Amino acid sequence: MLSINDILFALIGSTCKDSQLTITETVIDSRKVIPGALFIALKGERVDGHNFVNKAFDNGALVAIIEKDITTHHKIVDLSTNHFSTDEIDFPDPPFCLKVQKSLKALQTMAHYWRRKLNIRVISITGSVGKSSTKELVAEVLSKKYRTHKNPGNYNNEIGLPLTILSLGKGQERLVLEMGFYYTGEITFLCDIALPQVGVLTNVGTVHAERAGSQEKIAKGKAELVQALPSAPDGTAILNFDDPLIRPMAKMTKAKVIFYGLSPEADLWADGIKGNGLKGIQFILHYKNKQIQLQVPLLGRHSVQTVLRAVAVSLVEGLSWEEIEQGLNQGHTQLRLIAVKTKSGALILDDTYNATPESTIAALDLLQELEGQKIAVLGDMLELGQYEHQAHQLVGRRAAEVVQHLIAVGPRGKTIAETAREAGLAPTAITWVESANDATELLQYNLEEGDVVLIKGSHGLRMDRISSVLEEVP
Repeated sequence: MLSINDILFALIGSTCKDSQLTITETVIDSRKVIPGALFIALKGERVDGHNFVNKAFDNGALVAIIEKDITTHHKIVDLSTNHFSTDEIDFPDPPFCLKVQKSLKALQTMAHYWRRKLNIRVISITGSVGKSSTKELVAEVLSKKYRTHKNPGNYNNEIGLPLTILSLGKGQERLVLEMGFYYTGEITFLCDIALPQVGVLTNVGTVHAERAGSQEKIAKGKAELVQALPSAPDGTAILNFDDPLIRPMAKMTKAKVIFYGLSPEADLWADGIKGNGLKGIQFILHYKNKQIQLQVPLLGRHSVQTVLRAVAVSLVEGLSWEEIEQGLNQGHTQLRLIAVKTKSGALILDDTYNATPESTIAALDLLQELEGQKIAVLGDMLELGQYEHQAHQLVGRRAAEVVQHLIAVGPRGKTIAETAREAGLAPTAITWVESANDATELLQYNLEEGDVVLIKGSHGLRMDRISSVLEEVP
């Protein structure tokens, strides 16, 4: 477990001889504090953690890291200057505060130090689409052989990733990390903290193009992962052969390269793919001289790529084929697409966590596999930059091929609706509304048994509210 001496050594390079204090966990939300926790007060755009230090102590925190003076009756030990040694500090009994120059920098510095004390192999995953589902499935399969940890939820940035590392104990054997990308140099920075031995690239899409720029710039940012890997045989880059922007990354790394995809030219590839609706998918997997028939409980034909990534990682990490198949079929992996039945008998496909053109078309492909009257509620896809209009047109054309009724939501949803009409979907089968609330009102009393409703849009539209209301429709 992380100790106060680990914290001190990471931050100032020395320790306190008399302290045996250990930390149960590291948190930035005072509501999540448990007895023995380290609370780090971060100043965000809307909330300043310094306002909740005393609340964290009330909930059982032993130590709080702060970067500015606060009103508290607990002792504050000032580490923000470099002109002292711990021998000169009279460490109080907990709880107490450690004042530093920057709380976020302290969090990252501690994670950087703690990672290097751990004997663990790290698998990092990045890409525009599919990195979260890949992380979940990789961790699921690796857990058949190793004590495996992963970053929860969206803990994939300069705050969440260090928190994940600080949550590790010395008994963990594998760590699976999703890495986000918003700006050049971010993945390089995260890799410097995490030291991954295995890097997985899913694809290069248009998501975050508004901030990052072109797909080429996004590809350059994603390539930072393979460039950070150690040389072969210690490092392995697992690359999507089907993505023309990822394939050239093989020349950017010193690590061993394994290609996966749907082409026989890849090292690990699949064919004979068949979607079985909500029952999952089946396909034939090819690796070296092996051919293996697989059936897995993941939704949509696009999930084959997720399986290929998990298999590739598992082979690198020494799992047997029996362990791999067992892991793939455990069925515990949390999917962001959730299928629920309403009281009226309609089926809701809730895929409202977020939306990109790639993931929306994949969701429409799944909708096409299912029996029933197909209704798609499709909202704005955000942060697409120069690709925004083209991406919404692409979704509109695919929707016209799949659905009997389209409800388009939001200003960008107009492009989806207009393109679907131009592609041949009858005008009477298309409705445009301004908001998720409008879509809810439209659907609330018009669903029948046999209807299949896909709900998909960027998180900013809060389309998850549609699903929560429809689930209760009598």
